[in-house]
Amino acid sequence: MRSDVQHFNCSIEDGIATVSLDRPERKNPLSFDSYSELRDWFRDLHYADDVRAVIFAPNGGNFSSGGDVHEIIGPLTEMNMKELLTFTRMTGDLVKAMLNCGKPIIAAIDGVCAGAGAIIAMASDLRVATPEAKTAFLFNRVGLAGCDMGACAILPRLIGQGRAAELLYLGRSMSAEEGLAWGFFNRVTPADYLMAEAQDIAGRIASGPAFANMMTKTMLAQEWSMSLDQAIEAEAQAQAICMQGQDFKRAYDAFVAREKPVFEGD
Repeated sequence: MRSDVQHFNCSIEDGIATVSLDRPERKNPLSFDSYSELRDWFRDLHYADDVRAVIFAPNGGNFSSGGDVHEIIGPLTEMNMKELLTFTRMTGDLVKAMLNCGKPIIAAIDGVCAGAGAIIAMASDLRVATPEAKTAFLFNRVGLAGCDMGACAILPRLIGQGRAAELLYLGRSMSAEEGLAWGFFNRVTPADYLMAEAQDIAGRIASGPAFANMMTKTMLAQEWSMSLDQAIEAEAQAQAICMQGQDFKRAYDAFVAREKPVFEGD
């Protein structure tokens, strides 16, 4: 998997890719270029055997302030409908790429996490935050609907319909305490330990059965639109496929030998 990206930071070590936005002096806003490059990177990630987990990290004490006011919002006011739809589809494609990349994503959130930054956190599989994290889906505060990049579909599934409606209608910040109580955050930890916590989770995932983790992520996304009967059948097929994998046999052999299994992802 390539780490020589131009519009965000990326490093890969021990099966864990760590990415972050690269303009900490402005609280890490997204640009047209960073949107599209992140989309393409997450699409390619589906085929990257050298990455088993991803950490989307803060930079300079903030996660992301969302779309850049001058580089994105200003130009959007001058676009025609066709151009605007091209843009909104492209930003939605970033969320689709994250959901379909096959690798669990841990968002490590500190400071400002707003707009599209909040969407990136929402689209991740797990979220760890500092007490200083302030997460805001503030689209209506700039005259737009809260239904942006899948927010009206995904956010209610995480925190419930009423709580999601409050955040999307008011555009107010959700505190770390609220986010933990509501189930948006998996853990809240002091800033000095944030990355260590995220790396611990990513390391535990990376040492697990990569193919089976991919199947779990796939089912978590696909079963939203399935009936219960369809979901149970889809899981039966997914699990039967995993049972043919070598990691399943490695786990059994290790159990018999009273050893810890070493998974290889096949």
